[in-house]
Amino acid sequence: MTTSVRLRHIAQINPSTPAFDRLAEEDELTFLPMEAVWPNSRLDLSRRRTKRSVITGYTRFQNGDVLVPKITPTFEAGRAVLIDGLHGGVGTGTTELHVVRPGTAIDPRFLLYLVNTHSFLKLGKAEMYGVAGQQRVPDEYLRDLPVPLMPLDEQRRIAEFLDAETARIDRMTSATSTQQDLLRERASIAFTESVVRAGGPRMEALSLDRQAEWPTMPLHRILRQLTNGYVGPTRDLFQTGGVPYLQSLHIKQGRIDFARRPYYVSPAWAAERPRILLGLEDVLIVQTGAIGEVGIVDEQFVGASCHALLIARTDRNLLRPRYLWHALRSHWGRHALLREQTGALHPHLEAGNVRFMKFPIPSLRTQDRVVTHTEAITRDVQTIQAALNRRMSLQAERRQALISAAVNGHFDVSTASGRSVTDGVSA
Repeated sequence: MTTSVRLRHIAQINPSTPAFDRLAEEDELTFLPMEAVWPNSRLDLSRRRTKRSVITGYTRFQNGDVLVPKITPTFEAGRAVLIDGLHGGVGTGTTELHVVRPGTAIDPRFLLYLVNTHSFLKLGKAEMYGVAGQQRVPDEYLRDLPVPLMPLDEQRRIAEFLDAETARIDRMTSATSTQQDLLRERASIAFTESVVRAGGPRMEALSLDRQAEWPTMPLHRILRQLTNGYVGPTRDLFQTGGVPYLQSLHIKQGRIDFARRPYYVSPAWAAERPRILLGLEDVLIVQTGAIGEVGIVDEQFVGASCHALLIARTDRNLLRPRYLWHALRSHWGRHALLREQTGALHPHLEAGNVRFMKFPIPSLRTQDRVVTHTEAITRDVQTIQAALNRRMSLQAERRQALISAAVNGHFDVSTASGRSVTDGVSA
């Protein structure tokens, strides 16, 4: 028989950890930052800290606890874990974790699945407090959470069923992820493949000290301009609306993604700095942070300004902008840029180094052939990638639907098949 109880009656929420107190100050224990908190095999328990170094300002937990991320978007991603295998049985980590310690009336694996149900995540998101981007789930939400409590043997049957069926879905998801990785690799070599197809050199073997099948030239001979973006103070610079102001965080996978934290400056400020006003098909090279990322300016960002980006404007009588863009975003181009970075503490690219990078420069007609072939491969990759992304989403949805249905008792796990419950999940 199933009854409903508050979670606080069958589990401790953010309890003390006496096992931590019993450690000597020089004893080592597991340390778990947020980036290491992932379900299943992705959970990273390799880090160690001494008790002395984590005695204040960290969350404490022990083997058998369920750790629930409290901050957005990690909470919504369902990254709760049932912790085991801690060094000495004790760990500390980020303060952005709630610790739920199951009592004798609830199976720890059943509890883990409970905090991965759709209703738990949806209601928890609604209870979040704080400013945008820093919202957190309060521990009162966990304490007052209604839990469908059934006999322990039934909880264990549900957990065993879900262990088997979610593992099956996870294997399919892993296979899909591998396909996505292969596609990204395919895209990264599209340019170099197109060069060879057009009769050019094998880029990975190109020496900067010898002539290849095509003439090589340093960038400064084939660019009209290579300019640093704005490098002055940014305090009180931004406003709501106006001229887009691009930064390194907006350059992702070869393209401009301005939807991620858009910034704007006043038209008057931008007009006073004509050297950093962007033109159509200017190539943008990230100088700090994600070095190796490049983008190209389309109609939406003509007239925009930028920060911490190199602006490469080609001499179109010698070099097609899209040829340069594809060259720099290729596997070869990314590594060529990484070789030019300087600064041990703060790696960055300097225009003075980049301007001497050498490229194989064929005729404009051949450049056009390389671009056409590269973009044909890219379109095919994007089509397949979209299908794989959809498959990943469906697999995640089916996994969560299966967990929610089993935990809430919507079917009998002793006779059910996860294949029928998750019908529609493809391998």
